[in-house]
Amino acid sequence: MSNRAAYIQTMIALASAAFGVVAALAWNSAINALVKQIFGTGGQIVSLFIYAILVTILAVIVMVQLGKIAERSAPPKA
Repeated sequence: MSNRAAYIQTMIALASAAFGVVAALAWNSAINALVKQIFGTGGQIVSLFIYAILVTILAVIVMVQLGKIAERSAPPKA
């Protein structure tokens, strides 16, 4: 692989990661506002823990599914 191709792949990976962070922050704000609306501001600590648990469960599910996709798309080992 040439230096130009490696450079382009690196730039694509960095841009993808940056957009991923921006999207994650947007979802963080939206979900946080939703949890506050549902549980109110009185139980802010409880609502933050519920939010953290829900996000953790979602992250685990997504990571497991991505792992399965990676296994299926990997070239067979010789």
